[in-house]
Amino acid sequence: MTGTAATSFPIFAAAANSDCTPLVVSVHDVAPPTQSTAQKMIAELARHGVRVTSLLVVPDYHRTGPSMADRDFVSWLRDLEAAGHEIVIHGYFHERPPGDEEGMGTRLVTRNYTAGEGEFYDLGYDEAREKITRARDEFTSAGLKPRGFIAPAWLLSREAERAAADAEMEYTTRLTSVRDLRTAQTFRSRSLVYSLRSAWRRTASLAWNGALAHLLRDTPLLRLGLHPPDFGHAAVWEQVIGFLDQVSETRTATTYRDWIAERRSSASG
Repeated sequence: MTGTAATSFPIFAAAANSDCTPLVVSVHDVAPPTQSTAQKMIAELARHGVRVTSLLVVPDYHRTGPSMADRDFVSWLRDLEAAGHEIVIHGYFHERPPGDEEGMGTRLVTRNYTAGEGEFYDLGYDEAREKITRARDEFTSAGLKPRGFIAPAWLLSREAERAAADAEMEYTTRLTSVRDLRTAQTFRSRSLVYSLRSAWRRTASLAWNGALAHLLRDTPLLRLGLHPPDFGHAAVWEQVIGFLDQVSETRTATTYRDWIAERRSSASG
C-alpha cells in the first residue's frame, strides 16, 4: 500500500453520505478464541442499527497461535469485510511481559490498568515496526485489507506511532483521540469503554459510561469500544443496547477507515 493507494481509499459505509452524525463501534480482541462471542455481538449490534463495525483483530492473541492460520476465521473476516466491516490490526500478541526495573507509574499502567496487555505502551521503533509490518503482511496475504493500527488498551508510544506510520498504516486511535497518520491530524474524541475485571469496576463503569454518554451526546464523532467479555455481563450489555437505541435516530454507524476517508474528502473538497 503505497503512493495514491495509501492516501485515497474508498468510502464504504453509509455515514459518508448521511445527514446523521457518525458513530464508530469497535469490537476489540477479535481472534479465533473469541470468534464465537464476537460473532454474536456483531449480530446483536446489527439488530440495533449498527451494521458496520471496526473489528480489532489480534494477529496472535496471547500467543495462542497465528490468527491468519485459521482458515475458518479468515473466511469469516473476509465475509465481514466484504459486507462493509473494517479489519484493524490490534497489537500483535496483545500482551506485555513485565520488565525487571519498571517504575511505579509504569507498573500501575501496564499491570493494574491493563492487566499486562499494554504491548505497545513503551515499545521502541524497531520492534514496533517489525510487529506491525509482520501483522500487515500476514493480513494482506490472507486477503484482508487492514488500513489502521490500534494498540491494545490504546497505549501507544510515540516511537510506536511513528513505526505505524512508516509501516503504511492510515490511522491510529487512543482513548481520547483519532489520529490520521498520513496528514498528522489529531481529532479529539473520547471512547466509551467498560472495565469488568472486578465487581467494583463493573459498577463504576456502568455509572461512568451512563454519565459520559450524556456528556458526549453532541460530539461530532461518537465512539464505543466493546470487548468480548462485555457480552457476558447482562447489565453492561443492556446499557450498550439501550445506548445504541437512543442514538439510532441521530447517528449513523461507520468505521474508522471510512470516517478518516470522509474527513480527507471533505478537506480536499
